[in-house]
Amino acid sequence: MTTILTTSPGFGKHGRVPDLIAEKGWTLIRAADTSKPDGGMSDHIAEADFLVVGLVPVKAESLEGASKLKGVLKHGVGVDNIDIAACTAKGLPVVNTPGANADAVAELSLGLMFALARNIPAGHASVVSGGWDRKVGTQLGSKVLGIVGLGNIGRKLALKARGLGMKILATDPYADREFAAANDIQIVELDAVLAASDYVSLHVFGGAGNAALINAEKLALMKPTACLLNLARGEVVDLDAVAAALSAEKLGGVALDAFVSEPPDVSHPVFAHPRTVCTPHSGADTKESVENMGLMVIEDIQSILDGKTPGRCLNAADLA
Repeated sequence: MTTILTTSPGFGKHGRVPDLIAEKGWTLIRAADTSKPDGGMSDHIAEADFLVVGLVPVKAESLEGASKLKGVLKHGVGVDNIDIAACTAKGLPVVNTPGANADAVAELSLGLMFALARNIPAGHASVVSGGWDRKVGTQLGSKVLGIVGLGNIGRKLALKARGLGMKILATDPYADREFAAANDIQIVELDAVLAASDYVSLHVFGGAGNAALINAEKLALMKPTACLLNLARGEVVDLDAVAAALSAEKLGGVALDAFVSEPPDVSHPVFAHPRTVCTPHSGADTKESVENMGLMVIEDIQSILDGKTPGRCLNAADLA
């Protein structure tokens, strides 16, 4: 019998995924104990043939006692919370689901832009409290959108934003320049994106290389009316610097879907600012996206069970 341990709250719940798991006769264990830092993963790791990872970190010590484990699979794209070297040392393939949630995250980015542009959270709060505070907003058409990270999500966002009539700038050292040229996307350096954009949407990987990528110095380059959106990882943005910029009216607004600690410490001043909009790291949380990710995970688990290396394996070369 194959046992799957998951720390992802959405894995195995949507679309065809639950039926496929049942048809295959696999057992699914959820590590969802919020009182424990790892959700209770360590309590069940010895039983697991496969570990399907959400946002809980997978460290070398997380794999201690994992005598049956055959693979570590991310129910998502970003693998900055997985110690790939530790997995490789134990001979474990690490696989993710690139592209599966790109539409979902891109759509939330657009939604957050609309929320900021049209003061939607404040308007809702006014009406339900018995008020009628009509605030004049702005339109997205003709505005400049700066995309930091032109990967699967960034490309989807660019196409959707172009449909609204937005002008697109992007920065990415590995940008698909053929795609950019074909879709009227100007590739420039980060500073140029920040200086020219009305909205800046972040879609880069987390980790030490991108820690505080957007700091006080970078925020100072932005228009005082511009809005910043973080749909990447919490550490990519210096929240102290963001709060200071908002307070000094040097930044038009901020939308946050990712935080260093989740849930975040809401005593931080950025959360009290009226031009802050937050969502609970839900960029990938659509039924369609979660199903897509789940189907890819099932496909890769079956490949490993069949003695094959999944095409999406991130450490295949090191395991050879």
